[in-house]
Amino acid sequence: MLIRWTTVRRLGEIAKRTETLIDDFTVVIARRTRPVLVCAVALHLGASALDLPARAERILEAISIIALFLQLILWSALAIDFWIDQRQRRSESDPASATTLSALKFLGKLVLGAVLGLVALDSLGVQVTTLIAGLGVGGLAIALATQNILADLFGSLTILIDKPFVLGDTIRVDDLIGSVEEVGLKTTRVRSLSGEQLIFSNGDLLKSRLRNYGRMKERRVPLSLKVALATPPQELAAIPARLQSIVEREDDVRFDRAHVKAIGLLGIELEVIYYVTKPEYLLHMDRQQAILLAALEDFAAHGINLPSTPTALSSEGSE
Repeated sequence: MLIRWTTVRRLGEIAKRTETLIDDFTVVIARRTRPVLVCAVALHLGASALDLPARAERILEAISIIALFLQLILWSALAIDFWIDQRQRRSESDPASATTLSALKFLGKLVLGAVLGLVALDSLGVQVTTLIAGLGVGGLAIALATQNILADLFGSLTILIDKPFVLGDTIRVDDLIGSVEEVGLKTTRVRSLSGEQLIFSNGDLLKSRLRNYGRMKERRVPLSLKVALATPPQELAAIPARLQSIVEREDDVRFDRAHVKAIGLLGIELEVIYYVTKPEYLLHMDRQQAILLAALEDFAAHGINLPSTPTALSSEGSE
């Protein structure tokens, strides 16, 4: 306990002034050392010099083993937390790494706790092989009864390993769209554009067709415009070139094509295809608005009329 006190008080002050992690980890380990558990082990070591009844020796030995392994579990969990926290600080700008590290923290604690627990039971004289066999049979029965839960659990692992999306990505599931907030063991929580939280089971989520807007590199935008049927062919032939000029004036936009697409009862339809080279939705809408307004000004300047329908100008939506 004197070593523990000295480590926390003395080394703790030094660790604040250094950049190394070893002294920080040593201080954290010392703080997590439980006096009650240390005293239980010390009691057994001290009593080994005494001539005690066999029953008392077995009780002291069992208490000592339990205390020792409880302390080892605490230290192991602390070591995993410390390592994961350090890695998370280094990868703050990488949501995928943050999601994977969070899962590793849970799985690491689970595996270490199970291993140390089995070793402790073996040290206490419990037949671990029989116990594991019994747990295997019982686990099979439980697995059959909880297939949906296990499907969601393995779905969580698949999401964390395969990374179809990470925290912060905007995804679309069927007709629902939102930003990923949390990937849990059973469910994934998504914040919708209208503000409410959407909760999907991991198993169902992986069976759905996902659209991950967070990994979009650019947007393909098809823009449809209609002009009156009475537009002269000479004027109609010149419109695509002027539309190309309008699109190319905009920043962060790459022109693809512009054509007279179809002639219908409601008017003559023109189609413009361009790419917005950045994925931000607000930028896409700003550029679309600028192109539509410039097209209206061009039509007005050249005396081109729009059909008397509410569908003269429209966007079919970005792809």
